[in-house]
Amino acid sequence: YAQLLGQADTWRLCFLYSLTFGGFVGLASFLSVFFHDQYHLSKVQAGDFTTLVVLSGSFLRPVGGWLADKIGGYRLLLALFACVAVCLVVVSALPPIAMVIPALFLSMGMLGMGNGAIFQMASQRFSADIELLTGIVGAAGGLGGFFLPSILGALKDISGSYGTGLICFAGLMGVSVLL
Repeated sequence: YAQLLGQADTWRLCFLYSLTFGGFVGLASFLSVFFHDQYHLSKVQAGDFTTLVVLSGSFLRPVGGWLADKIGGYRLLLALFACVAVCLVVVSALPPIAMVIPALFLSMGMLGMGNGAIFQMASQRFSADIELLTGIVGAAGGLGGFFLPSILGALKDISGSYGTGLICFAGLMGVSVLL
């Protein structure tokens, strides 16, 4: 573990996975509350819409790994993070639900594809230590998924709007493209 934790690429992959998997899991646990509170949907409807957008990310994860093999994980992540940022900017404006669902469907799909791209990159960079690295990177993703809903909720409490947290997450995705 010490050898892997001493390498900058380990930390980069952890950060990226905390955004892709953490973003996916964090949003999945947050969206039912968001749909219910923001759009006044019943809890069942909120759960149904959450399920719909989550399916996108779940089914597209292997597509992300496949695309990463074709064009490179790094290139794919640049495009995915930029597109997720744009979609989250749209959602942060809190438009009608008819615009929010497709934007979140795309966001979750791209986060799922990002998960596949991360592990394509990890296997290329750390082929000899992939077993240990996947545990480390997976833990970082879990932490991202734990912290995101808390941060989104706290920003909603502070600002009074769900848009604040969503625009901050969009900004983080945009900054990630630059990093």
